[in-house]
Amino acid sequence: MADATKPDPAATQSTAPGATLAKDETEKVTTGVTDAPKSTEDKPVTEKVTEAAATAAASVKDNVFSMFGGGPAKPKKKEEVEEAEPSGATKGKAAEDENPENEEPDVHFEPVVRLTEKVETKTNEELEEQIYKQRAKLFKFDSASKEWKERGTGDLRLLKHKENGKTRLVMRRDKTLKVCANHYIVPDMKLQPNVGSDRSWVWNAAADVSEGEPEALTLAIRFANKQYADDFKDSFIEAQQENEKLFKAAAGSA
Repeated sequence: MADATKPDPAATQSTAPGATLAKDETEKVTTGVTDAPKSTEDKPVTEKVTEAAATAAASVKDNVFSMFGGGPAKPKKKEEVEEAEPSGATKGKAAEDENPENEEPDVHFEPVVRLTEKVETKTNEELEEQIYKQRAKLFKFDSASKEWKERGTGDLRLLKHKENGKTRLVMRRDKTLKVCANHYIVPDMKLQPNVGSDRSWVWNAAADVSEGEPEALTLAIRFANKQYADDFKDSFIEAQQENEKLFKAAAGSA
């Protein structure tokens, strides 16, 4: 009976406030230790071996790329392009351009001689009318060498004076326009066909002034075809007949 009435020490301890506080603190410490993360040393052996193999494989890969000039990818540098902000050299040039002292003065000089003014060149043909024109080649007979020499190529023209009505034969060379034939078509001139050609004529000019002074010449003209040669003959004879009437009228009045 004496044993049954004795209090239970465990029950007394559980009901005591001090014992309950000690138990709570013990659970907090135990729980904190249990929830802490595991360190690397606590990892399994298999996981450690796998990580070591991956590290070794990456190292071997980098070494292989290095042997052939390659290597691990390098991080790209950020390129900062400042379009709005010019460089130092550009700034200096811009400053020079904006400096009014560096501007070149706008100076205007008046020409001494104005080339726009037309210069009239007289050819002594201003009072004459062209009644015939054809391109041809002119020859002169050289009595010393007994052969024909080319005198020039150009337009052969018959010009009739507007006042006295006389007609003359004028021919100028191409490009230079130098006169190579200049004489009146007088009555004693006779056109003769050149030997072996149906597009060429020969005649004697008693006073040709193409060189300045009157000179007796034997001339020959050659055209591109027979038609041109025949047209020249007709115009030549017509002008010759008109000149003959004028010369006779002038001689009668004298």
